[in-house]
Amino acid sequence: MKKIVLSLVVACAATTGFAQEVKFVEYDLPNGLHVILHQENGAPVVTTGVMYQVGAKDEVAGRGGFAHFFEHLLFEGSENIARGEFFNIVSANGGNNNANTSQDRTYYYETFPSNKLELALWMESERMLHPKIEQIGVDTQNEVIKEEKRQRIDNAPYGAILYRTGIDKHLFKKHPYGRSVIGSMEDLNAAKLSEFQDFNDKYYNPNNATLVVAGDFQIEPTKKMIADYFGSIENKAPRNERAIIVEDPITETRYATEYDSNIQFPAYIFSYVTPKSVEKDAYVLDYISSILTGGASSRLTKKMVDEDKVALQVLAFNQANQDYGTYTMGAIIKGEPKWDELKATMDAEIKKLQTELISEREFQKLRNQFEAQYVRSNSRVEGIASSLATYSMLKGDTSLINKELDIYNSITREDIKRVANSYLKPNQRLELKYLAGSAPATDK
Repeated sequence: MKKIVLSLVVACAATTGFAQEVKFVEYDLPNGLHVILHQENGAPVVTTGVMYQVGAKDEVAGRGGFAHFFEHLLFEGSENIARGEFFNIVSANGGNNNANTSQDRTYYYETFPSNKLELALWMESERMLHPKIEQIGVDTQNEVIKEEKRQRIDNAPYGAILYRTGIDKHLFKKHPYGRSVIGSMEDLNAAKLSEFQDFNDKYYNPNNATLVVAGDFQIEPTKKMIADYFGSIENKAPRNERAIIVEDPITETRYATEYDSNIQFPAYIFSYVTPKSVEKDAYVLDYISSILTGGASSRLTKKMVDEDKVALQVLAFNQANQDYGTYTMGAIIKGEPKWDELKATMDAEIKKLQTELISEREFQKLRNQFEAQYVRSNSRVEGIASSLATYSMLKGDTSLINKELDIYNSITREDIKRVANSYLKPNQRLELKYLAGSAPATDK
């Protein structure tokens, strides 16, 4: 969703100085709501976030897009917030708010001047307790999501790569990670109002949520407000207990072609199924991404962009989710693609990682990059709030906010070599040709 204007005090004063340990208090309300509080009184701002354990992987076949749809729908209003006024209330009180959805969860948050904490708690309790789920809201947000899909995927160059709609469906045949987070407009159009109401009753309960408050507040008065606003909310369904779905490993190279009428330059993509987010090897793959494409001096950039001049841009990124990860690398191609040569070049860079230890200088540069990145991601109360909720709900250990940098620092050069050998094998990947134009009729 689009962010509204951030007030000057929030923009300028949200930095917390993350050099120190992030201290927090966590507990459960009797109704099952998990609460995490991080008091940081260095700046007069506070973020309130609620993460729900529902994402695209929880959707049923034929109703794709419900989790993302609710990210929008639950801003429509409640019994005590008039339709369309959610954003106006936040803006009028000097704050900003937003929401986002992934395969694994949906997250809502507000950042306010700290004297508006009670307002934020009230608004989130309204969203949980009695949102307005009416046909007019469904119809309105249906149009909003259609436009979002057009802007981000259908009409955006390389949108199907950036949002993985053209990749994950080829990697996951059993696991719901093969579905698009933004979902299917056909499924949303076919759904009845009662299905949206049932989805809310099933997933938007206190026993399926984590509430985080981070910033300038006092612990004990905040606990009382949380109890007042959330303690009486009843659960309409049990907590979302997910079944374990095992994806068969890829043992033979998969080949696919996707088309994009918005591009002029084709792309060549390798993508692999990799470890879930809690495994150390997922962190090692973050390092490997940076080695290959992390800046102007990275290996693929120097080789394919600067020396061979066969690519306009290169990419490599690891996305580690709760059940599985994916590792993707590739290039936007300059000139007529010579597929075999491009493949050989990318494979040669992978082979170097598999057979040679990276230099001590390159290794130290990696560590410095990740320390700086880690500090940046938790240098504002918004980032800390999101991290606390994520570590708690998706990784099962809130204290990872203080441990994760140690995990990165524990990685060795030998780990990089081992992980490249374990996961970046040709027979374990998808090779995707991403071409300009529309798919031929026979490919549809």
